[in-house]
Order: sequence, then structure tokens, then C-alpha cells
Amino acid sequence: MYAYIKGELVDIAEDNIVLECNSIGYNIRVPLSVVQQLPGIGATVKIYTYTSVREDAFLLFGFLSKDDLEIYKKLITVNGIGPKGALGILSVMSADDLRFAIISGDAKTIAKAPGIGAKSAERIILDLKDKVSLQTEAFDAVEPVVDAKENTAAKSEAIEALVALGYAPAEALKAIRQIQVTEDMDSGAILKRALKALA
Repeated sequence: MYAYIKGELVDIAEDNIVLECNSIGYNIRVPLSVVQQLPGIGATVKIYTYTSVREDAFLLFGFLSKDDLEIYKKLITVNGIGPKGALGILSVMSADDLRFAIISGDAKTIAKAPGIGAKSAERIILDLKDKVSLQTEAFDAVEPVVDAKENTAAKSEAIEALVALGYAPAEALKAIRQIQVTEDMDSGAILKRALKALA
């Protein structure tokens, strides 16, 4: 219903905010990660929203980026993961971390979210593995946008190697993003630099 709402932040609670726009206060449920990133009361904020309509409730769920909203929309398509469950997952892990957990089959990390057991985590991986892509989403959709000349395939291989060495997918991604990757670097060279960054 609403693509986004931009307005004055008038209240912040543990799992929801109130955004005033044109003299209307919108009560928006948000993950804890959003609450932690918000500016102070009185600031102007743009929140990307998902509208959930049920017989007994009309709820707005909000995120600071389109990327987070898109992964949230994918999460709620998984059987047994409702709007609140998806919000809980994104409260304890970023969209990037969730993507890497899905791609690498890391059910243990996903199961750390409140109300998400091992079976639900495995179902998320099974249902979404083909719907999230390492190259198009983790490298192209995330900010900051990577240089088009960078060797995305080699970066993907380096991340997979780091995960195979026992690093968490999120750690692997952060290490790769910390280093300068040039067009002529192969996965081995990227891996060496990433391991230095992790040391």
C-alpha cells in the first residue's frame, strides 16, 4: 500500500517507531537493527514499508533500505515465517548476513533469531536458496556499490573459501569488503588479503 513514508520521527520504542507525515502519526514496527541506526527524535526519516492486513489488524513494518525490505518480503513467503518472525530475524542479523547464511546453508546462524528453531531455519534455506544470489544481491545491491571493474566471480570464490576455512559467512563478506580488489586479482590473491584483514 505504501512504498515508503518520509516524515518526522516523533517516538522510538523497542520494536516500533512513530513517524509523523502530513499531521498523521504512523505506527511502524521495525527490527531492533533499525532502532539502533535511527537518528534522534525530531529528525526526518525515510522508512520503506510493508503493509500487513489481517482480519484483526492493519500493521506497517518498516526498514531503512529497499534491500532490507526486499529480503523481508522474501522471508514472509516461507511457510511458518510470519511478519513478526521475519522481523525477529532481521533484528539479529543484517540482510547481508542473512543472504550469506542462506547461500552457505548456515541454519545455525539463522536459528539464533528469536522464535526461529532449527527446522524453521532449514526451511528458510531450502525455500530461499534459489531466490537470493551472491553476485547480484550481495555485491550489486549492497551499499556501497562495488566498482563494476572488480572481479565479482573471484570475490565469490574467495568468500566460499573463507567459509570452508571455518569463518562465518558474514565475517567472510566483511573481510572481502575491507580490501581493495582489482580487476586482475584472482581468488587466491583476494583470499590472502582477506586472511590478513581477519588476522
